[in-house]
Amino acid sequence: MLQNLKFLQSTPQLFQPPTSAAPLPQLHSTCFPILKQFKISRRELTICSNSSLLLLLGSQVLESKAKAEESSPNDNQQKEENVATPNPNCSNKVPTKRAFLDIAIDGEPVGRIVIGLYGDDVPVGAARFGSIVSGAAGISYRRKEFVKIMPNYVQHGGLRSYGVDAELAKRSGSNLAVENLREEWEREYEKCPGVKNLAGTVSILVRDPSKPPPKLKLVARKGKLEIDEEEIGTDPNGTEFVISILDSPELDASALVIGQVLDGMEVVKRIGQVKTVQENTASPYFRVAKLIGDKRAVVAERGFNRPYAKVVINNCGLMD
Repeated sequence: MLQNLKFLQSTPQLFQPPTSAAPLPQLHSTCFPILKQFKISRRELTICSNSSLLLLLGSQVLESKAKAEESSPNDNQQKEENVATPNPNCSNKVPTKRAFLDIAIDGEPVGRIVIGLYGDDVPVGAARFGSIVSGAAGISYRRKEFVKIMPNYVQHGGLRSYGVDAELAKRSGSNLAVENLREEWEREYEKCPGVKNLAGTVSILVRDPSKPPPKLKLVARKGKLEIDEEEIGTDPNGTEFVISILDSPELDASALVIGQVLDGMEVVKRIGQVKTVQENTASPYFRVAKLIGDKRAVVAERGFNRPYAKVVINNCGLMD
Protein backbone atom coordinates (compact mmCIF):
# COMPACT_ATOMS: atom_id res chain seq x y z
CA MET A 1 0.00 0.00 0.00
CA LEU A 2 1.21 3.53 -0.75
CA GLN A 3 1.39 5.81 2.23
CA ASN A 4 2.37 9.13 0.58
CA LEU A 5 -1.08 10.60 -0.06
CA LYS A 6 0.32 14.01 -0.95
CA PHE A 7 2.13 12.49 -3.91
CA LEU A 8 -1.13 10.95 -5.14
CA GLN A 9 -3.03 14.24 -4.73
CA SER A 10 -0.34 16.29 -6.54
CA THR A 11 -0.02 13.95 -9.52
CA PRO A 12 -3.52 12.86 -10.55
CA GLN A 13 -2.73 13.62 -14.21
CA LEU A 14 -0.76 10.40 -14.37
CA PHE A 15 -4.02 8.49 -14.29
CA GLN A 16 -6.00 10.76 -16.62
CA PRO A 17 -6.50 9.67 -20.27
CA PRO A 18 -4.49 11.79 -22.77
CA THR A 19 -6.39 14.49 -24.61
CA SER A 20 -6.59 14.27 -28.41
CA ALA A 21 -8.71 15.56 -31.27
CA ALA A 22 -10.44 12.21 -31.77
CA PRO A 23 -12.84 10.99 -29.04
CA LEU A 24 -11.49 8.03 -27.09
CA PRO A 25 -13.41 5.44 -25.10
CA GLN A 26 -13.61 6.08 -21.38
CA LEU A 27 -11.47 4.01 -19.06
CA HIS A 28 -13.73 1.62 -17.15
CA SER A 29 -11.52 0.27 -14.41
CA THR A 30 -11.01 0.55 -10.68
CA CYS A 31 -8.56 3.45 -11.02
CA PHE A 32 -10.88 6.33 -10.21
CA PRO A 33 -12.76 4.68 -7.31
CA ILE A 34 -9.39 3.77 -5.85
CA LEU A 35 -8.23 7.36 -6.06
CA LYS A 36 -11.26 8.39 -4.01
CA GLN A 37 -10.49 5.82 -1.35
CA PHE A 38 -6.72 6.60 -1.46
CA LYS A 39 -5.97 2.91 -1.27
CA ILE A 40 -3.94 1.59 -4.18
CA SER A 41 -2.16 -1.71 -4.35
CA ARG A 42 0.86 -2.27 -6.56
CA ARG A 43 -1.19 -4.54 -8.82
CA GLU A 44 -3.94 -1.94 -9.22
CA LEU A 45 -1.38 0.80 -9.86
CA THR A 46 0.22 -1.32 -12.60
CA ILE A 47 -3.15 -1.97 -14.24
CA CYS A 48 -3.98 1.73 -14.22
CA SER A 49 -0.58 2.69 -15.63
CA ASN A 50 -0.82 0.11 -18.42
CA SER A 51 -4.31 1.33 -19.33
CA SER A 52 -3.08 4.90 -19.53
CA LEU A 53 -0.15 3.82 -21.70
CA LEU A 54 -2.49 1.93 -24.06
CA LEU A 55 -4.71 4.98 -24.35
CA LEU A 56 -1.70 7.15 -25.14
CA LEU A 57 -0.51 4.76 -27.83
CA GLY A 58 -4.02 4.53 -29.26
CA SER A 59 -4.29 8.30 -29.57
CA GLN A 60 -0.95 8.45 -31.39
CA VAL A 61 -2.11 5.76 -33.84
CA LEU A 62 -5.33 7.65 -34.52
CA GLU A 63 -3.44 10.89 -35.10
CA SER A 64 -0.98 9.21 -37.51
CA LYS A 65 -3.88 7.59 -39.39
CA ALA A 66 -5.62 10.95 -39.74
CA LYS A 67 -2.42 12.53 -41.09
CA ALA A 68 -1.92 9.66 -43.51
CA GLU A 69 -5.50 9.97 -44.79
CA GLU A 70 -5.03 13.71 -45.29
CA SER A 71 -1.75 13.31 -47.18
CA SER A 72 -2.58 10.15 -49.20
CA PRO A 73 -4.91 11.80 -51.76
CA ASN A 74 -2.22 14.31 -52.69
CA ASP A 75 0.44 11.60 -52.94
CA ASN A 76 -1.80 9.41 -55.11
CA GLN A 77 -2.61 12.38 -57.32
CA GLN A 78 1.11 13.10 -57.80
CA LYS A 79 1.78 9.43 -58.68
CA GLU A 80 -1.08 9.42 -61.19
CA GLU A 81 0.27 12.63 -62.76
CA ASN A 82 3.73 11.07 -63.08
CA VAL A 83 2.37 7.89 -64.68
CA ALA A 84 0.01 9.75 -66.99
CA THR A 85 2.76 12.02 -68.34
CA PRO A 86 3.94 10.36 -71.56
CA ASN A 87 7.35 10.76 -73.09
CA PRO A 88 6.97 13.18 -76.05
CA ASN A 89 9.44 11.06 -78.05
CA CYS A 90 7.05 8.09 -77.77
CA SER A 91 3.82 9.75 -78.87
CA ASN A 92 5.21 12.01 -81.61
CA LYS A 93 7.03 9.52 -83.83
CA VAL A 94 7.21 10.63 -87.45
CA PRO A 95 7.46 8.09 -90.33
CA THR A 96 10.55 8.56 -92.50
CA LYS A 97 9.78 5.94 -95.18
CA ARG A 98 6.70 4.28 -96.59
CA ALA A 99 6.31 0.61 -97.46
CA PHE A 100 3.40 -1.20 -99.08
CA LEU A 101 1.93 -4.72 -98.88
CA ASP A 102 -0.53 -5.96 -101.53
CA ILE A 103 -2.77 -8.60 -99.91
CA ALA A 104 -4.74 -11.46 -101.45
CA ILE A 105 -7.11 -13.88 -99.70
CA ASP A 106 -7.47 -17.25 -101.44
CA GLY A 107 -6.03 -15.72 -104.60
CA GLU A 108 -8.39 -12.73 -104.64
CA PRO A 109 -6.73 -9.29 -104.23
CA VAL A 110 -8.31 -7.36 -101.35
CA GLY A 111 -6.24 -4.17 -101.27
CA ARG A 112 -3.00 -2.48 -100.26
CA ILE A 113 -1.60 -1.68 -96.80
CA VAL A 114 0.68 1.36 -96.63
CA ILE A 115 3.04 1.42 -93.64
CA GLY A 116 5.06 4.38 -92.35
CA LEU A 117 8.41 3.31 -90.82
CA TYR A 118 9.99 5.10 -87.83
CA GLY A 119 13.51 5.33 -89.23
CA ASP A 120 14.67 7.99 -86.74
CA ASP A 121 13.23 6.39 -83.58
CA VAL A 122 13.91 2.68 -84.23
CA PRO A 123 16.55 2.67 -87.01
CA VAL A 124 17.57 -0.98 -86.65
CA GLY A 125 14.01 -2.35 -86.77
CA ALA A 126 12.90 -0.02 -89.56
CA ALA A 127 15.98 -0.91 -91.62
CA ARG A 128 15.37 -4.65 -91.14
CA PHE A 129 11.74 -4.40 -92.28
CA GLY A 130 12.54 -2.04 -95.15
CA SER A 131 15.34 -4.22 -96.50
CA ILE A 132 13.09 -7.30 -96.57
CA VAL A 133 10.12 -5.47 -98.08
CA SER A 134 12.30 -3.99 -100.84
CA GLY A 135 14.23 -7.22 -101.46
CA ALA A 136 17.57 -5.53 -100.70
CA ALA A 137 18.28 -8.27 -98.14
CA GLY A 138 18.15 -10.91 -100.89
CA ILE A 139 14.90 -12.19 -99.40
CA SER A 140 11.38 -10.77 -99.44
CA TYR A 141 7.90 -11.12 -98.00
CA ARG A 142 6.49 -11.81 -101.47
CA ARG A 143 4.30 -14.93 -101.59
CA LYS A 144 4.61 -15.39 -97.81
CA GLU A 145 1.51 -15.98 -95.67
CA PHE A 146 -0.11 -14.62 -92.53
CA VAL A 147 -0.02 -17.51 -90.08
CA LYS A 148 -2.02 -16.29 -87.08
CA ILE A 149 -5.16 -14.18 -86.71
CA MET A 150 -6.06 -13.05 -83.19
CA PRO A 151 -8.89 -10.76 -82.03
CA ASN A 152 -6.40 -7.92 -81.43
CA TYR A 153 -3.83 -8.44 -84.19
CA VAL A 154 -2.80 -10.37 -87.31
CA GLN A 155 0.63 -12.04 -87.54
CA HIS A 156 2.74 -12.69 -90.61
CA GLY A 157 4.95 -15.78 -90.64
CA GLY A 158 8.04 -13.95 -91.84
CA LEU A 159 10.98 -15.86 -93.32
CA ARG A 160 12.40 -19.21 -92.34
CA SER A 161 15.75 -19.53 -90.60
CA TYR A 162 16.49 -22.56 -92.76
CA GLY A 163 15.97 -23.69 -96.36
CA VAL A 164 15.75 -21.39 -99.36
CA ASP A 165 15.18 -18.17 -97.38
CA ALA A 166 18.23 -18.74 -95.23
CA GLU A 167 20.39 -19.55 -98.27
CA LEU A 168 19.30 -16.41 -100.10
CA ALA A 169 19.97 -14.28 -97.03
CA LYS A 170 23.42 -15.85 -96.62
CA ARG A 171 24.36 -15.16 -100.24
CA SER A 172 23.47 -11.47 -99.94
CA GLY A 173 25.33 -11.16 -96.62
CA SER A 174 22.15 -10.46 -94.66
CA ASN A 175 22.15 -11.32 -90.97
CA LEU A 176 18.92 -12.64 -89.47
CA ALA A 177 20.19 -12.39 -85.88
CA VAL A 178 18.03 -10.43 -83.44
CA GLU A 179 20.64 -9.18 -80.95
CA ASN A 180 20.54 -5.56 -82.16
CA LEU A 181 16.77 -5.72 -82.50
CA ARG A 182 16.41 -6.98 -78.93
CA GLU A 183 18.65 -4.21 -77.63
CA GLU A 184 16.53 -1.64 -79.44
CA TRP A 185 13.37 -3.22 -78.02
CA GLU A 186 14.83 -2.99 -74.49
CA ARG A 187 15.59 0.71 -74.94
CA GLU A 188 12.09 1.44 -76.25
CA TYR A 189 10.48 -0.69 -73.52
CA GLU A 190 12.20 1.32 -70.79
CA LYS A 191 11.82 4.71 -72.46
CA CYS A 192 8.13 4.52 -73.38
CA PRO A 193 5.68 3.62 -70.56
CA GLY A 194 2.19 2.32 -71.18
CA VAL A 195 0.87 0.31 -74.11
CA LYS A 196 3.17 0.49 -77.14
CA ASN A 197 1.35 -1.79 -79.61
CA LEU A 198 -1.62 0.47 -80.18
CA ALA A 199 -4.28 0.01 -82.85
CA GLY A 200 -2.74 0.48 -86.28
CA THR A 201 0.89 -0.06 -85.24
CA VAL A 202 3.25 -2.47 -87.00
CA SER A 203 5.79 -4.46 -84.98
CA ILE A 204 8.39 -7.15 -85.54
CA LEU A 205 8.77 -10.05 -83.10
CA VAL A 206 12.19 -10.04 -81.45
CA ARG A 207 11.74 -12.41 -78.52
CA ASP A 208 9.53 -15.21 -77.21
CA PRO A 209 8.20 -14.36 -73.71
CA SER A 210 6.69 -17.86 -73.29
CA LYS A 211 9.91 -19.70 -74.08
CA PRO A 212 10.82 -22.07 -71.21
CA PRO A 213 14.19 -21.69 -69.47
CA PRO A 214 17.15 -23.66 -70.86
CA LYS A 215 17.77 -27.18 -69.58
CA LEU A 216 21.09 -28.24 -68.09
CA LYS A 217 22.77 -31.22 -69.72
CA LEU A 218 26.05 -33.06 -69.26
CA VAL A 219 28.34 -33.04 -72.32
CA ALA A 220 31.84 -34.38 -72.98
CA ARG A 221 34.43 -31.93 -74.27
CA LYS A 222 38.08 -32.89 -74.76
CA GLY A 223 37.72 -35.89 -72.47
CA LYS A 224 36.04 -33.88 -69.69
CA LEU A 225 32.42 -33.76 -68.61
CA GLU A 226 30.97 -30.26 -68.57
CA ILE A 227 27.53 -28.85 -67.80
CA ASP A 228 25.99 -27.06 -70.77
CA GLU A 229 22.66 -25.32 -71.34
CA GLU A 230 20.27 -26.75 -73.88
CA GLU A 231 17.78 -24.17 -75.07
CA ILE A 232 14.24 -25.33 -75.80
CA GLY A 233 12.40 -23.92 -78.77
CA THR A 234 13.58 -21.34 -81.26
CA ASP A 235 13.66 -17.57 -80.87
CA PRO A 236 12.11 -15.31 -83.52
CA ASN A 237 14.61 -14.34 -86.25
CA GLY A 238 13.40 -10.75 -86.56
CA THR A 239 11.35 -11.25 -89.75
CA GLU A 240 7.90 -12.07 -88.35
CA PHE A 241 5.70 -9.01 -87.96
CA VAL A 242 2.29 -8.18 -86.55
CA ILE A 243 -0.26 -5.47 -87.33
CA SER A 244 -2.51 -4.47 -84.43
CA ILE A 245 -6.23 -4.16 -85.11
CA LEU A 246 -6.90 -3.03 -81.52
CA ASP A 247 -4.61 -1.99 -78.68
CA SER A 248 -2.50 -5.08 -77.95
CA PRO A 249 -0.60 -4.79 -74.64
CA GLU A 250 0.10 -8.54 -74.76
CA LEU A 251 2.58 -7.85 -77.58
CA ASP A 252 4.67 -5.32 -75.65
CA ALA A 253 6.82 -8.05 -74.06
CA SER A 254 7.85 -9.55 -77.40
CA ALA A 255 7.38 -7.08 -80.28
CA LEU A 256 9.26 -3.94 -81.32
CA VAL A 257 7.04 -1.22 -82.81
CA ILE A 258 8.64 -0.06 -86.09
CA GLY A 259 5.82 1.89 -87.76
CA GLN A 260 2.12 2.47 -88.25
CA VAL A 261 -0.53 1.86 -90.90
CA LEU A 262 -1.01 5.04 -92.91
CA ASP A 263 -3.56 3.63 -95.34
CA GLY A 264 -5.43 0.36 -95.80
CA MET A 265 -6.58 -0.32 -92.25
CA GLU A 266 -9.78 -1.74 -93.75
CA VAL A 267 -7.63 -4.41 -95.43
CA VAL A 268 -6.11 -5.34 -92.04
CA LYS A 269 -9.61 -5.67 -90.57
CA ARG A 270 -10.62 -7.80 -93.54
CA ILE A 271 -7.74 -10.17 -92.71
CA GLY A 272 -8.93 -10.23 -89.11
CA GLN A 273 -12.36 -11.51 -90.22
CA VAL A 274 -10.95 -14.66 -91.88
CA LYS A 275 -12.09 -17.82 -90.07
CA THR A 276 -9.42 -19.60 -88.07
CA VAL A 277 -8.82 -22.85 -86.19
CA GLN A 278 -10.47 -22.42 -82.82
CA GLU A 279 -8.28 -22.50 -79.75
CA ASN A 280 -8.97 -25.51 -77.52
CA THR A 281 -6.61 -25.06 -74.60
CA ALA A 282 -9.52 -25.25 -72.11
CA SER A 283 -10.28 -28.86 -73.07
CA PRO A 284 -9.36 -31.35 -70.30
CA TYR A 285 -8.05 -33.78 -72.94
CA PHE A 286 -5.68 -31.11 -74.30
CA ARG A 287 -4.49 -30.19 -70.81
CA VAL A 288 -3.68 -33.80 -69.94
CA ALA A 289 -1.91 -34.36 -73.28
CA LYS A 290 0.13 -31.17 -72.82
CA LEU A 291 0.97 -32.14 -69.25
CA ILE A 292 2.34 -35.56 -70.20
CA GLY A 293 4.22 -34.14 -73.17
CA ASP A 294 2.14 -35.70 -75.92
CA LYS A 295 3.48 -34.49 -79.27
CA ARG A 296 -0.03 -34.42 -80.69
CA ALA A 297 -0.89 -31.64 -78.23
CA VAL A 298 2.12 -29.62 -79.38
CA VAL A 299 1.14 -30.04 -83.03
CA ALA A 300 -2.45 -29.08 -82.26
CA GLU A 301 -1.33 -26.00 -80.33
CA ARG A 302 0.68 -24.78 -83.31
CA GLY A 303 -2.47 -24.89 -85.40
CA PHE A 304 -4.57 -22.72 -83.08
CA ASN A 305 -5.68 -19.39 -84.63
CA ARG A 306 -4.34 -20.33 -88.06
CA PRO A 307 -6.55 -19.08 -90.92
CA TYR A 308 -8.43 -21.60 -93.05
CA ALA A 309 -7.97 -19.35 -96.09
CA LYS A 310 -4.58 -18.43 -97.58
CA VAL A 311 -3.76 -14.82 -96.73
CA VAL A 312 -0.72 -13.96 -98.88
CA ILE A 313 1.38 -10.88 -99.66
CA ASN A 314 1.22 -10.75 -103.47
CA ASN A 315 3.68 -7.89 -103.75
CA CYS A 316 5.60 -5.52 -101.48
CA GLY A 317 8.20 -2.79 -101.61
CA LEU A 318 9.23 0.76 -100.59
CA MET A 319 7.32 3.73 -101.96
CA ASP A 320 9.94 6.41 -101.29
